[in-house]
Amino acid sequence: MKFDRRDFIKTSGMFAAGSMILPPFMQSCHNVQISANVKSYLDHFEVSAEMLQKVISAAMSKGGNYADLYFEHKITNSLALEDGKVNRAYSNVDFGVGIRVLKGDQTGFAYSENISLDEMLNAAKMAANIADEPTETGPLSVSEKAPADYYRIAQKWTDVSIKDKIPFVQKINDKVFSLDDKVIKVNAFHSDSTSTLLFYNSEGRLTYDYRPMMRIGAVCVMQKGNQIENAYSARSFRKGFEVMTDDIVDEIANEAIQKTNILFEAGKPKAGEMPVVLGAGGSGILLHEAIGHTFEADFNRKGTSIFSDKLGKKVAENFINIIDDGTLPNDRGAINIDDEGNDVQKTYLVKDGMLNSYIHDRISADYYGVDPTGNGRRESFRNIPIPRMRSTYMENGPHSVDDILAQVDYGVYVDNFSNGQVKIGAGDFTFFVKSGYIIENGKLTRPIKDINIVGNGPEALADITMAANDYKNDSGTWTCGKDGQSVPVTLGLPTVLVKKLTVGGINA
Repeated sequence: MKFDRRDFIKTSGMFAAGSMILPPFMQSCHNVQISANVKSYLDHFEVSAEMLQKVISAAMSKGGNYADLYFEHKITNSLALEDGKVNRAYSNVDFGVGIRVLKGDQTGFAYSENISLDEMLNAAKMAANIADEPTETGPLSVSEKAPADYYRIAQKWTDVSIKDKIPFVQKINDKVFSLDDKVIKVNAFHSDSTSTLLFYNSEGRLTYDYRPMMRIGAVCVMQKGNQIENAYSARSFRKGFEVMTDDIVDEIANEAIQKTNILFEAGKPKAGEMPVVLGAGGSGILLHEAIGHTFEADFNRKGTSIFSDKLGKKVAENFINIIDDGTLPNDRGAINIDDEGNDVQKTYLVKDGMLNSYIHDRISADYYGVDPTGNGRRESFRNIPIPRMRSTYMENGPHSVDDILAQVDYGVYVDNFSNGQVKIGAGDFTFFVKSGYIIENGKLTRPIKDINIVGNGPEALADITMAANDYKNDSGTWTCGKDGQSVPVTLGLPTVLVKKLTVGGINA
């Protein structure tokens, strides 16, 4: 099946795994049997198995140990509502191939937005220059690997028009205004993307993925007298248009109102070192930033992480289990394959208080002599894959929330973080807390807002003395940045007690 390139862009996203019924197809390429699913992806990018093999051979021509091809076609749509009207909308199409060559732990990389054979061969030869020992490449195999299926969808975003999406941001706007007379402004938004991926490497693995993503949310602005406050609520999933219901509208609107209202009565706690209770859900951002990044294997392989010599050693209480998981159904952080074509899995980083595993890509896994954990991720075909988190969370502990609060004579409870800074190597962090509560004599009393929490990730992990049985995954629009690349993630936490952190407040 051949496309005019312009028609091809228009019809992008039409092929998804299992979405077409085609007869079995025999590719004349070393007698390789190609399934209908793979055939649809090859047709989507207008390439053949023979072309992929030629490009890989060129990439390996100077003695590289390994090479891979990462094809991507991504369509993104976005719209925003302000002052009661949708006043911004855009669409973007991104298309191309990234070609990577490894020589030991060194990487050669090039990409092309044109995937004609000549252009791909030119890019492959550029990436090949990481090595300098011209060599002949023998026959390359093709071994199809069907991906997992963690995000089934009922209605693809490429089949939905903008006029079908506008009513939902309008409903959020109207609902927020209807809930409280103090509301003076609502900024509502929606975006969706559809990514079609094809992957092939010098080991013969040929695989593919079809990745949907959506996000919807709102910023609520309220005024009481001369005081103006605002808060944000949003949801993001790997789901199709079927997720757009009145239930998600109501959930976002009510949460935005609740988060904003609490700020009118909020003050600041006393400053100093004190117990901090991290609320279930979004407080997992501290786990992600201050602890999760220090588990990424590239930092440990290079000796820059404080955990680089702690594999197999005790780093937390026995009831602490920390996981990085790419398999949660329809989760923003889920992936059917990672961006190196590897299978994904649920990986225990900390198991019963012991550091059990790092977060690996292909390079670090080879260095440590283990299998990749499915964490090789990249922002787009223009980037190299590096070890990245997916959904990082702590499992339930043995305590109750009431028992945890009862242990605190004076401290703070926080559950709404907005941003922060972390030094990856040492794990030192500063987080800005949007809202929370003072804890006095085991009870939540006065609300607080706009405070900083300062500490050290490994020390905070060791200082978690209690964990509740109320784990919550936060399905917000979390995006992780590293080395100039951004990827979607999620995070989660049960309510936990950290024995001591430094809290900024009055008399700081």
